[in-house]
Amino acid sequence: MEWNDIYDENRNLTGRVHRRGSQWKPGEYGVVVCVWVYDGAGHLLLTRRAKGKSFAGTWENSGGAVKAGETSRQAVARELFEETGIRADPEEFEYLDTDSDRNMFYDHYCLRRRVSLKDIVLLPGETDDVMWASFGKVNWMIRTGKICKIIGQQFRRQEKSLRLRNMSKFRC
Repeated sequence: MEWNDIYDENRNLTGRVHRRGSQWKPGEYGVVVCVWVYDGAGHLLLTRRAKGKSFAGTWENSGGAVKAGETSRQAVARELFEETGIRADPEEFEYLDTDSDRNMFYDHYCLRRRVSLKDIVLLPGETDDVMWASFGKVNWMIRTGKICKIIGQQFRRQEKSLRLRNMSKFRC
């Protein structure tokens, strides 16, 4: 059983916890983290959602819920490792922005990592494929529904910032 801290609308901890899978009450919020891994040569790492998950077969960036007692940065490091096998210290993640909806805050990060696809370790039941995709390919995948709508919206909001980080000044 997984538990998440409950925050108020101003993102203050309430001291209460929420059981994953149960309904959020009005005025209660949790935190979800998302990370765009980029290689410094114009590509983003995408994973495909496994069969049996919501939006199965669509591509996305790594992410997930912050567990009770975790910070946002600890959660993004844990989620990336669980879903890909990529290790990174929480301080290595670059903060992009935060948005929210009815019961959730979404913290968005990016991380520069050059990693071979053969070194990626996918989490069974979560992800079943991985690829490096150019910005053009990501935009095509959004237009053709290969990336779910919410991930596409996040990408479009963050694309300029990701492009700036992912171009020639970072090339080795």
